[in-house]
Amino acid sequence: MNAPKDLKYSAEHEWVKTEGGNVRIGITEFAQSELGDIVFVELPQVGDEIKAGDPFGSVESVKTVSELYAPISGKVVEVNTELEDSPEYVNESPYENAWMIVIEPSDAAEVDGLLSPEKYEELISE
Repeated sequence: MNAPKDLKYSAEHEWVKTEGGNVRIGITEFAQSELGDIVFVELPQVGDEIKAGDPFGSVESVKTVSELYAPISGKVVEVNTELEDSPEYVNESPYENAWMIVIEPSDAAEVDGLLSPEKYEELISE
């Protein structure tokens, strides 16, 4: 499984990329492979507040519906609306085309508490 070295990860299989003052969030290659073919993605609206550990949306695959859990808290400033029409991007390109939301973190230090690529790889290899 691919766990890019420039990202941080949550135990719930979301990835986080710091971009200036904001944070881009998506689900990992491992998560999408476990879910199977993604057929629908539900995401919050711009302006919504999300709280670390709470659900912020869901992905539906041919097998199941899974909640997306916020790895950090903040305000949604951008949503990847392309996933509404092309949910398959989650399977095809989980780290590039299938980012889900961008948030303005309420506490940027929360990112430091996430898993390193190495720790995430340990988690998924168990």
